[in-house]
Amino acid sequence: MSRNAEDKGNGPPVDRRGDCGPFDIIGDVHGCVVELRRLLEVLGYRVDPLPAGAGLAGARHPDGRRVVFVGDLTDRGPRNVDVLRTAMGMTAEGTALGVRGNHDDKLERYLRGNPVKLEHGLQKTVDELERTDPDFRAAVAAHIAGMAAHLWLDGGALLVAHAGLKGEMHGEVSGRARRFAMYGETTGEVDAQGLPVRIDWARDYRGAPLVVYGHTPMLAPRRLNRTVCIDTGCVFGGALTALRWPEDELVSVPASEVHAVSRRWPPPE
Repeated sequence: MSRNAEDKGNGPPVDRRGDCGPFDIIGDVHGCVVELRRLLEVLGYRVDPLPAGAGLAGARHPDGRRVVFVGDLTDRGPRNVDVLRTAMGMTAEGTALGVRGNHDDKLERYLRGNPVKLEHGLQKTVDELERTDPDFRAAVAAHIAGMAAHLWLDGGALLVAHAGLKGEMHGEVSGRARRFAMYGETTGEVDAQGLPVRIDWARDYRGAPLVVYGHTPMLAPRRLNRTVCIDTGCVFGGALTALRWPEDELVSVPASEVHAVSRRWPPPE
């Protein structure tokens, strides 16, 4: 039975086990619209041209496939508003779903007027959004609000969460599950570069659903214990990666250039 009834106040429903796809799950985009549009075309989508102004642009697959964005649509990259226009357009026409990442969460909080530090690339997104009209910014906030913390799909065989999700939290809509899905888990310590030390939850995962996630940039997609990390650092000069479901096939396009630098990139081999 779904656990959505546990907490009605924690966002959109996460239990969509009746939705069987097929899906193309796309990793962290971070404002890289050129690579996103190229990946969509490689996956077989017909992508609308971006209209002038702040109009939305959709994309659709002739076989009825849909995209699931794994979160972190914006920040750090060169064209954050254009990524939003594409993701919002696809969502509006029913050809995309998405889960909320930590960067999406912070952007919505900023747009709602809450205090947020403009760091880790958020300033770039804010600068772009300030050149749009208030109606578009309100639409962005509403779009993020409609992104589930995680999505449990295809009869329970597939789960998508930005930072991953432990097996006992699948279908849970509590605050602890939402935070884990968006931000992951840390030890409370910092590494030699002053960054939080993340706990590699996937090493202990023993659940049945395949968990597809991003958040932690990898040099290549990583499979471990029925999990797949598809954040391959596009914004840092890596690649933008998708996992086709139910084929369980990985598809990547290389970054067009290095858009940003990070102390986490390149990760150790």
